[in-house]
Amino acid sequence: MNSPLVIRSRTEDVQGQPILRPLPSAQCRSVGPFVFFDHMLETRYPVGKGMNIRQHPHIGLSTLTYLFEGELQHKDSLGSDQTVKPGDVSWMTAGSAIAHVERTPEALWGTDFKMHGLQIWLASPKEHEQGPGHYSHHPAASLPVSDNLGVKIRMIAGKGFCLESPVPVLSPTLYAELELKTATTLLIPTEHEERALYVLDGDAQLNGEPIEPHSLVLLPAGEEMDLFAESDCHAMLFGGAPMDGPRRINWNFVASDPAVIEQARQRWAAGDWPTVPGESERIELPLAKS
Repeated sequence: MNSPLVIRSRTEDVQGQPILRPLPSAQCRSVGPFVFFDHMLETRYPVGKGMNIRQHPHIGLSTLTYLFEGELQHKDSLGSDQTVKPGDVSWMTAGSAIAHVERTPEALWGTDFKMHGLQIWLASPKEHEQGPGHYSHHPAASLPVSDNLGVKIRMIAGKGFCLESPVPVLSPTLYAELELKTATTLLIPTEHEERALYVLDGDAQLNGEPIEPHSLVLLPAGEEMDLFAESDCHAMLFGGAPMDGPRRINWNFVASDPAVIEQARQRWAAGDWPTVPGESERIELPLAKS
């Protein structure tokens, strides 16, 4: 039996929102189609404060936003304008060029509220990298749930545990929220070749070894694993089929061909990009690292 690889999250800050980012890392660039994993830490915003991430571009990926607390307004260059609430899935496929805005809805700016959630990126298969953009919103009630013997599984995207999400993923995917009551056990099957576990909260063991919260554990391929909750435990399980080749990530761009990323950088810098209706402010292209 191989020992799981453990990746420590690094601390980031996005527009004042504290983030933990275990993926990508020097030890692991991807897990299935997942190339980016941001845990937006539970943060209380006082009256008059909130998130406001101005227009920014994407190519070659899908973003998936999933909240535990708070709300976000998603707007994009396709004309989408959607409020995302806890338990909903906000799914945006960038294709060859898309721009979007993410901000606290206007109604919450006058309140004291908490924000807590996840945003991940999934690299598109090569055949979809330069395809059309797409947005869909999936309310919490539309996601399939299994709740048995103290173990609750919600399938956010993809399929597993005899559950299948309505989110239109582009390759074999597993993205599940796990809630285990104290002293319960979940057998993690080998349905997907690449799998990782991220513990949000609680004390847990994987095959008898303790898991440090906020660390990413890469599960050995082809091995069933036992997740045991020493206390009430909240975790995410994700992965899927290996990608069809390596990906480059540069700022908000993901592609298998570096030339495509360079072209996207030039287009955004020149203002040659789809715009979000009603929005004028944007995040400018960061300087290339020498």
